[in-house]
Amino acid sequence: MDISEINKKVQEESLFLQGLKHEISKVIVGQEDLIEKMLVALIADGHVLIEGVPGLAKTLTVKTLAEALSASFQRIQFTPDLLPADITGTLIFNPKEGSFSPRKGPVFANLVLADEINRSPAKVQSALLEAMQERQVTIGDETYKLPSPFMVLATQNPVEQEGTYPLPEAQVDRFMLKIKVGYPDKEEEKAILERMSCAQKPVVTNKVTTEAILKARAVADGIYVDEKVKNYIVDLVFATREPKEYKLEDISSYILYGASPRASIYLTQAAKAFAFLNGRGYVTPEDIKELGPDVLRHRILLTYEAEAENVTTEDIIKKIFATVEVP
Repeated sequence: MDISEINKKVQEESLFLQGLKHEISKVIVGQEDLIEKMLVALIADGHVLIEGVPGLAKTLTVKTLAEALSASFQRIQFTPDLLPADITGTLIFNPKEGSFSPRKGPVFANLVLADEINRSPAKVQSALLEAMQERQVTIGDETYKLPSPFMVLATQNPVEQEGTYPLPEAQVDRFMLKIKVGYPDKEEEKAILERMSCAQKPVVTNKVTTEAILKARAVADGIYVDEKVKNYIVDLVFATREPKEYKLEDISSYILYGASPRASIYLTQAAKAFAFLNGRGYVTPEDIKELGPDVLRHRILLTYEAEAENVTTEDIIKKIFATVEVP
């Protein structure tokens, strides 16, 4: 299939996403970047980590997306006393029959909101690992497939660090995107005030079926990625591992570990989904620039030197994108 055919198919198949965005914006004011990146992850079959201070409608945005899709939705509030079985499910003993039967946990849904994921210890966080990576859950001796599509959207609060458990690197790496949510501007704040201070809250209609999402994924998968764009992705990821080779000597002492190969895979998949969202049958370097920071920001580990000098991953990513040659 040539690019013009892919383009035509993508334009036809991606039309429903405009309606989906419109429905979400009935409830959510602003947050266009968050909504767009959530849709990118949905089409790219990835998970999202959302970071922002309380009250920025992170939970409401996820809930609204679930309502706009005719998909099952579960919200899990992570707390220090939560157990892995509270997420995945457990075996219940039936005294009449003298046997155990499985009771599936809240992770068996299309969209799972892991609220304040860093409030629970590592063993609870890791209960999501198998679900996120393998799309399955093991209860007792049996393994159960999760519904398709399956997407975890986790939120964490960057301010309060007391009583929190930082996500292990293996867990963080499972998230395709890490999105930072900021405060609304004055106009948006006023619109939020007018919309949310009424007793009658806005309601989402126009349900998009899960079949439409799965069909969109199949089309997005066929989007064309040029060799030059692939090389650009590999160069960006390698610049986080071997900065000196890319004339980035000044930041090499700040990087402890660079991004894993998962970053290259996810950046390619997310770029295809972003192109699909914009009705294009091919990926451009601009797509990579748009999504690169979201894919890389949680995959670069900093040294103590970087922390001492107040150098952040955002600073390092900016420097890498400014230095690595664009095709």
